[in-house]
Amino acid sequence: MAQLEILEYPDPRLRRPAAPVIEFDSGLARLASDLLDTLYANAGIGLSAPQAGNLRQVLVMDLSGSASEPQVFVNPEIIARAAPGLVEESCLSVPGVTGNVLRATRVRVRAADTAGLPFERDLEGMAAVCLQHEMDHLAGKLFIDRLSLFRRLRLRAAENRTRRRQTGTAAEASG
Repeated sequence: MAQLEILEYPDPRLRRPAAPVIEFDSGLARLASDLLDTLYANAGIGLSAPQAGNLRQVLVMDLSGSASEPQVFVNPEIIARAAPGLVEESCLSVPGVTGNVLRATRVRVRAADTAGLPFERDLEGMAAVCLQHEMDHLAGKLFIDRLSLFRRLRLRAAENRTRRRQTGTAAEASG
């Protein structure tokens, strides 16, 4: 079991879609375990494999607050959505940023476990929101893509300022 590095925005790898899992082997079980270790070490509630640089459709969640209810979803697919609501989200890959996002607060998901056994599960509230957030990562999307245009423009401006500072610092160091 290991803690994985979490990619941070604007790392371009976060924008790549993940591939479905085809082989359900010990490597997949190890990935799920490592994702959970990483989730717990960072006090998160959900984490996807792409956030750790692994482009497979695997995500983990644990909303218990005590690392006692780990859930693993392989190749998840939402088959029903209901009860849209505005919810505040944040992300381990976008530290320091929160924002309101429109999400279904009830979903039915079809997925497999690490052994390849299929299951369906109904999720409500924060569990439904978390699943959708992590599934966005599997598609190469971030929650900030769902923010208002004004908020996205403000984030982009801040990102550009940071890049200019970093470029200036690098230029000064090499000059």
